[in-house]
Amino acid sequence: MRNEQQAQATPAPDPVDARIGARLAELRAEHGWSLGELAQRSAVSRSTLSRVERGEVSPTAALLNRLCHVYGRTMSRLLSEVESGPAPLVRAAEQTVWQDRAGGFVRRSVSPPHASLRGELVEGRLAAGADIAYDRPPVPGLEQHIWVLDGTLEVTAGDVVHRVGTGDCLRLRVWGPTRFRCPGAEDARYVLAVVLP
Repeated sequence: MRNEQQAQATPAPDPVDARIGARLAELRAEHGWSLGELAQRSAVSRSTLSRVERGEVSPTAALLNRLCHVYGRTMSRLLSEVESGPAPLVRAAEQTVWQDRAGGFVRRSVSPPHASLRGELVEGRLAAGADIAYDRPPVPGLEQHIWVLDGTLEVTAGDVVHRVGTGDCLRLRVWGPTRFRCPGAEDARYVLAVVLP
């Protein structure tokens, strides 16, 4: 009876998380790395990597960023690889939405990466007080344009802090650590344009 109750209490894995996990497992196999080797390269524990690859846990944005760095991909590219082939018209209902529930971050892939294009568009939403730090860019020299639609976003690139308000646009190339923080009492919503170097 107790095992039956525990099984009922465990939520079903998110289908997007399961596909991300499967793709991450494929990438590791393509590189011929063990979980231990990937753990050393990414500074993520073997047990966490194993659970993410099996779709048992939802990866955080910071964790995905570390893995994308190891595999030389942007997060959008990784997410596009778990979908079927790209289409020239991406309907709102077909745009992949991914959530970092623990971090208070929702990411919509408005214009996902395409093999013939270098740019992509992402809509980001950070909950009030949310703070997400990336220890490295997924691709060094990545060009980013961050246009805030609602609220205030604090973006730190290296040692420079930029406070970006509604309607403002921050343009930068990412070479080192970055941090996205919603310092206000309201959520921040922004468009992120990403261009590969």
